[in-house]
Amino acid sequence: MSFWAVALAIAIPAVGSAISQAIASRAAMENIGRQPEAAGDIRTTLILALAFMEALTLFSFVIAILLWVKM
Repeated sequence: MSFWAVALAIAIPAVGSAISQAIASRAAMENIGRQPEAAGDIRTTLILALAFMEALTLFSFVIAILLWVKM
C-alpha cells in the first residue's frame, strides 16, 4: 500500500504540472501572436511561471523520495 502512496505522490503533481504548463504556454503563444511587440515581456513572465510550476513538481518529488525512504 505504501508504494502506491509514493507513486501517487509524484504522479498526480507531475500530471497537474504538465497540464498547467501546457495551458500557460498555449496562452502565451496566443498572446504573442496577438501582440508581437510584447513578446519579450510575455516570454519573461512565462518562463518565471513555468519555473514556479516545475518547482512545485520537484517539491512533490522530494516528498515522494522521503516517503519511499521512510518505508
